[in-house]
Amino acid sequence: MDKTVFFIGFLALTSLTACKQHKEEEKKEAVEYTVTTPIVMDTTYSKDYVAQIQSIQNVELRAQEKGYLEGFKIDEGQFVRGGQVLFNIMPRLYEAELAKAAAETKTVELEMLNVKTLAEKNIVSQTELAIAKAKYEQAKAAQALAQTHLSFTEIKAPFDGTVDRIRFKKGSLIDEGTVLTTISDNRNVFAYFNVSEIEYLNYKSRNDVKNTVSLILSNGMEHKYKGVIETIESEFDNSTGNIAFRAKFPNPDLLLKHGETGKVRMTMPFKNAMIIPQKATYEIQDKTFVYVYDEKTHVVKSKEVVVKQRLSNLYIIESGLSSEDRILLDGIQLVNDDDKIEAKELPIREVMAKLQLIPQANDAKKAAPIVSKEEQPEKKEEHHK
Repeated sequence: MDKTVFFIGFLALTSLTACKQHKEEEKKEAVEYTVTTPIVMDTTYSKDYVAQIQSIQNVELRAQEKGYLEGFKIDEGQFVRGGQVLFNIMPRLYEAELAKAAAETKTVELEMLNVKTLAEKNIVSQTELAIAKAKYEQAKAAQALAQTHLSFTEIKAPFDGTVDRIRFKKGSLIDEGTVLTTISDNRNVFAYFNVSEIEYLNYKSRNDVKNTVSLILSNGMEHKYKGVIETIESEFDNSTGNIAFRAKFPNPDLLLKHGETGKVRMTMPFKNAMIIPQKATYEIQDKTFVYVYDEKTHVVKSKEVVVKQRLSNLYIIESGLSSEDRILLDGIQLVNDDDKIEAKELPIREVMAKLQLIPQANDAKKAAPIVSKEEQPEKKEEHHK
């Protein structure tokens, strides 16, 4: 009797389980999934890099002589011309030293002429004449040095530029080497920004890449003049793994200042790029997968793909897919390998048009998706692998 009851219960449980599995399969088959194909097109990828802006020329103006600051003929923030006198140090001491040196030079010159006359008459030797000439040359050198010291009391602009803050007032006692102000030539500026090793290699590997870049200011506005990448430093920074690029930007309006910050926007072209929506992918252990749909068997199988570049809502695929593959667009979390599903195909251009990445009417070869910040793909659990 007990065996009969047990057998009847087992049959009931088995029937219930089978019925439940059958209903789940019917439910899964009843769902209509959307599939699409990759699109091959020319596109671009833009990325912003934090940049430090520096003047083409930026130097400190230092006093070369000690003395009282007699006055200055400029104001802070003023544009000055190269050679223009900016500061005066009281010159009287140096004028006196120059007058003294000039008098000594005159005295030594007269002595030399006298010795020369005597030497011509063989009254003194040629050696005495050579000594007199040497003394004269020495006196002239001392006079030239005194003249140089006097000229240093006028501090002039070394080039055309804008004056920074003036650090002293009239009458201040200035020591030799004291920084009075700085001057910057901002008519062109450099923007320095750091690029990772992978991005550096990608940049160098593209023969058709343009060196033109944009500058985004701290208020979000774009500088109206385009810049050009001029040079790349010779070494990577071991602590960060980055290398510095330098771009040069015209600045005729003098809007940009030395020490300002911004972002350099670099745009990279991709020719014949294979593009799929990010939503069609999932990741397991840092690897990216898609589900490929077989039209004949209606079965989906997971397939690993190699991502070349992340765009906004999109991936550029380096390998793993062909342009004829049909990939599952939605319901990724609901299916497993070898599941049989019913699917309808949605053209990739319609998918991208819904994502507002390309105009729906444009030809795929000519259209270019609008790219912005990167987005993260969906994550799947390990049992879906």
